[in-house]
Amino acid sequence: MTAKVEVRGIRYEPAGRVVLDDVSLDASAGEVVAVTGPSGSGKSSLLSIVAGLSRPADGSATIDGRPVLEGVDCTLGLVLQGYGLVAVLTAAENVEIPLQAAGVPRDEVLARAAAALDDVGLADLADRPVEDLSGGQRQRVAFARAMAMRPDVVLADEPTAQQDGATKARLLALLRGCADRGAVVLVATHDPDVVAVCDREVALHDGRLVAAP
Repeated sequence: MTAKVEVRGIRYEPAGRVVLDDVSLDASAGEVVAVTGPSGSGKSSLLSIVAGLSRPADGSATIDGRPVLEGVDCTLGLVLQGYGLVAVLTAAENVEIPLQAAGVPRDEVLARAAAALDDVGLADLADRPVEDLSGGQRQRVAFARAMAMRPDVVLADEPTAQQDGATKARLLALLRGCADRGAVVLVATHDPDVVAVCDREVALHDGRLVAAP
């Protein structure tokens, strides 16, 4: 399946504070789109709304025309702030959980999880509890979990933070590979190296879209 993300007139104001104001954008299959802007500009909130994790006060976010708050028919790969990992489980177990929930056969679950951890350079830590990993390693586990799902839409929030140059290049190649296979990839980032490999950039400032620098 090929997906399209459409955001129309989003206004998001948790606790009465306007975080996003009249934000609209489109992203199509095969694209890697950088969402940039200073801290507090609304990048993370925008990805959370597209993921269906946050509800806007106004406007809509759809994937293939279906509102994300009603559930979607495609596979999402999420690399969001906080990682969302189960600390007492191993790296491999964290990658396996969503595959199991999706009904993937057990042998394939194990193979896909192992391959995804190898892709992010964590094959040797697959059996290590997440609570024993560094922040950068945990981020790579979250990244591997998203990639193992073979997603139609990838939403990645600062996916290269805490990574060295070689690991950053590896992760960016994986994101590019997702798009080349037909996924929509939205990346919230401060990192000019990430922006450089994206197809285009949309910039947020004080919750509104502005011209990209």
